[in-house]
Amino acid sequence: MCEWGTSTQVRLCEPRKISGYRDVPVDSCIAPLVQALNDAGIKTLASCCGHGKGDGDILLADERRLVIEHSTTKEETP
Repeated sequence: MCEWGTSTQVRLCEPRKISGYRDVPVDSCIAPLVQALNDAGIKTLASCCGHGKGDGDILLADERRLVIEHSTTKEETP
């Protein structure tokens, strides 16, 4: 997980325009995934990594939501 407040600028497709891009801050730990989705033409509207408190998600322009499940390590397993 990224530290709270750590973000990376990502160039996103502008979902409500015919063409265009904008740079937005995205949680650093999921920025490569958000960038890859947009580079592939899959437009995103919002994202959050969960900041270690829960699952993260990425909202797609078609209103689907990708859930990023928090993985547990052996140290976290009771």
